[in-house]
This record gives sequence, C-alpha cells and structure tokens, in this order.
Amino acid sequence: MAARHGADLLRPPTSSGRATFLELFFDLAFVVALTQVSHRFADLGDDTGWTLVTGFGRTLLLFMALWLVWSHTTWITSRYEPERSIIQAVVVGTMLAGLVMAVTLPRAMEERAPAFAAAYLTVTVVRPLVVAAALRGHPRRLVPIRLATWAVASTPLWLAGALGPERLLPPLWAAAVAVDYLAWALGWPVPWLGASAVHRWRVAGTHLADRYQQMFLIALGESILVIGVVFGGTDYSVERAAAFAVAFATSALLWRIYFYRAGLLLTDALGRAGMPGRLGTALERTHLLIVLSVLVTSVGYDLVIDDPFGPPRPTWLLFVVGGPVLFLLARVRLEHETFGRVSRSRVIGIVALLLLTPAMAYGAPMLGLNVVAGVLALVAILDALRSRGRPSEVPSPPIGRATSGDRDPEA
Repeated sequence: MAARHGADLLRPPTSSGRATFLELFFDLAFVVALTQVSHRFADLGDDTGWTLVTGFGRTLLLFMALWLVWSHTTWITSRYEPERSIIQAVVVGTMLAGLVMAVTLPRAMEERAPAFAAAYLTVTVVRPLVVAAALRGHPRRLVPIRLATWAVASTPLWLAGALGPERLLPPLWAAAVAVDYLAWALGWPVPWLGASAVHRWRVAGTHLADRYQQMFLIALGESILVIGVVFGGTDYSVERAAAFAVAFATSALLWRIYFYRAGLLLTDALGRAGMPGRLGTALERTHLLIVLSVLVTSVGYDLVIDDPFGPPRPTWLLFVVGGPVLFLLARVRLEHETFGRVSRSRVIGIVALLLLTPAMAYGAPMLGLNVVAGVLALVAILDALRSRGRPSEVPSPPIGRATSGDRDPEA
C-alpha cells in the first residue's frame, strides 16, 4: 500500500512533459543569481595575475554550487509529477533557498558565508529527505536517501569553510563542491545500497530539453540586461553606441548558433535515446559550460561598452574572447551528443579566435569585440551554407543507446 502511494508521486506516462509555470517562477530566483555571478566576474576586470585567477576561481565555485541546486531541481521535476502538492512545496522551498544564495553571493566568501552555506545545505540535505518520506515504501526512495547521505558527508566541509578562518574557505568549499559533483558522477554509492544507475533513470525527455533551453535563454537574457544597463548608465557617445550594437549582435549570434540545429532538437534527441537518463546527464554538463560561457561573455560586454577604445588590457580577453571560445567548445560537445558528429564550422571558429587572440591583446577592447562578432557570424554563415538544399537532419545521439538489462526498480 505504501509503495502504491509513493508511486502516485511519479510522473505518469501521459504527462505532457512541458515545464510548468511553477518552474518558470522558480527560475526567477536564478535570474537574480546569474546576475550576481556576472557582477562578481565583472569586478575582476581590472585584476591581473594571481588575483585574477583566484577571483575567477572563487566566482566559478559559487556558480557551480548554484548550478547543482538548479539542475537537481530540474531532475526532480522531470522524474516526479510537478502538479503534486509535495513536489510544488519542494520547488518553492528550493526557490527560497536559491534566492538566499543569490542575495548573499556578493559576499558569500566573507561575512555572508554562513547564510550561503545554510541555504545550500537545506537544499542538498533536507530536500531529498522530504522526497524520500513522500515516496514512502516505493523502491525509488533509495535514490534521495543516497543523495542525502552524500550531502551529509560533505556538510562538515561546507560548515568548516563558512565558520572557520576566511583563508581556508575557498579550499574547503572547493573540496565540498568536488565531493558533491563526484557523488553525482558515481551515482551516490552507499554501503549496502550500492550506487544508483543514473543512466537508467526514467525521465521526461521533453521536460529536460525544455529546462536546458530555458536556462540558456535566461543566461542570454542576463547578457541582454547587462548590455542595456551598462549602456544606459554611462554617458552617451558614438563609440559606446557602436559597442552596444556589436554586443547585441554577438548575443543574437550566440542564440542562432545554439539553436541551429542541435539546441532546437534536444527533445527529439532525448526521445530517440534508449536511455534518456544517460544522455540527460551528458547534456546537463554541456549546458553548465554553455551557461557559464554566456555569463563570461556578458562581462566582456560590460567592459567594452564602458570604455570601448581604452588602453589595451590583455586580461579582458579572458571575458571578451574566452567566453565565446568556451561557448563554441561546449557547442561542439552538444553537436556530438545530438548527432554523433562534430561540426567543422565551430572548430573553424575556435581556431580562428585562438589564432587572432595575440593580435587582439594589443588593440582596443572594441577591436576584440568586433573580431569575436565577425568570427561568430562566420560560423553562422557556414552553418547556413552547409544545410542549404538539404533535408533536415535527424538526431542520432551516440550517448544513451539502450543495452540489455536496463530495467531498474529505482529508475
């Protein structure tokens, strides 16, 4: 009887799979969070050397923690019925915790570290226990029990970093994030229970595709916000107006390159995968890189619009060029996950940006932004030429092909 009641929490086969309005509401907290991450990156614009490296690493660490909260929530709503009251309560509670993490993020490695850690641990420790209790006797309850066990294992690192000497916080939290991501990669193995076969999980492929596409658009929207706020907050000049226009064109090209065609066919790719759980986990890591690349690129917009023809600052290339390079690398990975091949246009774009970077180091920031926009336009044009007159390509994901023995009571 208990198992039957627990089964009521699972997504039924008849579910549409589309993201709900509650999930879109949930994303509002992460709009704030991504903006705060972008601001932390932007504060590094004048840093050099080791200061730049450590500052970038700290911000990346906080972003990784935020991403884990968002991605785990996406998997929960892909595996369980989001219209159930308990799942809605879980999503709203996670939204509150995510908002706390967002507002504490600017000083999350200083005096606000305890609040950031408490919000994160509430999600990683308490949330899976709530889901496990709601599942009652259903075999799938063992999955959230594993998650909670591993979260408890990394809790001392989070608390020691938040409450201990400030100089120890970065390495302790880096170790904690590494444990949390490693646990996911291994399937949260626990003595006597073993590991969870994540690649065998039953997930709503349409839902996962929706959520990844939506998070990409949220990151892209944050870049548009940066363009508008920075341009609107500075004295008007023709040079800044030109930088504003090029930055917008760059974001439009990122949108075009992502959705043409792999990003547009995620739903079909997940539908064709015999084990969508395996493909879904690969796509999750790919979209982590894609979202990060868009945030880094938006910092480049901030720096260039503020002073388009200022003195050359080679460290700005980390944002102006590094973001688009990371985007194209992640897009190559997405192409392979969707079609089982690598697009030459993106490889050409990566090579071109890397070869041109030394020259851009000696030019004004506006030069770098123009070069990046030009290379991205070249990639988009090559994509269009390649597909002209050809039928639409059908996804053929090499990841997630079904094998024998794929049934799992915890799936």
